[in-house]
Amino acid sequence: MTSKRLCFEPGHKPKCLVIVDDTAEWDRAVYYASRWAIRAGGGVVMLRIIEPEQQSQEWLGVADIMRAEAQEAAEAALDRAAGRANGIAAITPERVIREGAAMEQLLAVIDEDPDIAMLVLAANPGAEGPGPLVNLLAHALGTFPVPVTIISGALSDESVDSLS
Repeated sequence: MTSKRLCFEPGHKPKCLVIVDDTAEWDRAVYYASRWAIRAGGGVVMLRIIEPEQQSQEWLGVADIMRAEAQEAAEAALDRAAGRANGIAAITPERVIREGAAMEQLLAVIDEDPDIAMLVLAANPGAEGPGPLVNLLAHALGTFPVPVTIISGALSDESVDSLS
């Protein structure tokens, strides 16, 4: 892991990392990160993680098709999220697509970009719980390499505006 964040050093700018997934609340994280980027004079990095399916050797052709479809879906999700960020803050976020285990890929992206100053997630406000990524991170927060901001999925744009 990178021992030092460089986001506020000369020649660098702070960036918010946002996970764009299939949950309904990803929009809240993108909204907050975009507003934060305006105020901090920073940027936004949007990450889409494709978790590989288990496949057997005889189904590799099908696996290749599924991988291509997952890549297309990832690009489409990042297109929507980037459009949202641009509409909010007139910024063009960086886009990253990684394949592998979610926590492993998340930590790798942070390690590779010393300008990432924080991770922004949104929590599902429903009774089913905050969401898979928030649950996954809950066990690692004490050792996580950057601050984690968790936005309630129930907050309106106006509420997020007053907080960011």
